Amino acid sequence: MRFRFLLRPGWLALTLAVWVFAGACFTMLMPWQFGRNDERVAQNTALANAMKTDPVPVDSVLGRPNAEIEWHKVSLTGRYLPAGEAIARLRTVQGEAAFEVLTPFRLDGGQVVLVDRGYVPPASGVTVPEVPAAPTDQVTTVAWVRAGESDDRDAFTEDGRRQVYSINSAVVGRAAGLDVRPGYFQLLEGQPGVVNALPLPRMESGPFFSYALQWIAFGVMAIGGWAYFSWREIQPGGALAEPRPKRKSVAEMLAEDESELATAGDQRQGRG
Repeated sequence: MRFRFLLRPGWLALTLAVWVFAGACFTMLMPWQFGRNDERVAQNTALANAMKTDPVPVDSVLGRPNAEIEWHKVSLTGRYLPAGEAIARLRTVQGEAAFEVLTPFRLDGGQVVLVDRGYVPPASGVTVPEVPAAPTDQVTTVAWVRAGESDDRDAFTEDGRRQVYSINSAVVGRAAGLDVRPGYFQLLEGQPGVVNALPLPRMESGPFFSYALQWIAFGVMAIGGWAYFSWREIQPGGALAEPRPKRKSVAEMLAEDESELATAGDQRQGRG
């Protein structure tokens, strides 16, 4: 039967590998890249709109999830709470190692939010340097709304400074004994309390859309290659249609040569 080769273990393993790979391309890798592209488009749109508008009072956005209003520009009026400050470690800013300064901020309405005052480069390559203190008087400052990070590891103290692995208001609040609302606010340049303002993301589309198209192409190529070789084997004379002859070993070939030479010698002697 022409289709019998489809049941061979090697072909079954190849078929499984091809379809698992193609399935991953179409159901996981392609949607993942399209999703990242959508996130980048939404971020760029929010930034472009926010840059054209004046900041709104933070009270007008506190009732909405930060993920929906990320990169909106808001004004905050209240006081910093330096005792609750923490340093976010293992950060990079424009390709360089950095620490980010996170300080709780009590709004006039009583709610406590987390403010990212910017970054400082490490001292001696690894340690936290001296950080300018936050103002103690009431201030009004402008910041970008940011969604918090998901790492929930507890804060710890090192070199006399409270440090965290991520910008997570729950972690900072837990360490400081404060009820801090989710998300955080990233200060703009020149605002009261800012250290070194974090740069905004570059407003570019990124490679995600083209990566998604590449995963589609890889999945189609895998299935197309499998279909082509399957069709080729169905045709008469396919490479798997008949069992291949066993390849002779060097010893077997030498033995055959010796046998042929001996036979030829016997024939010459018989003629003599």
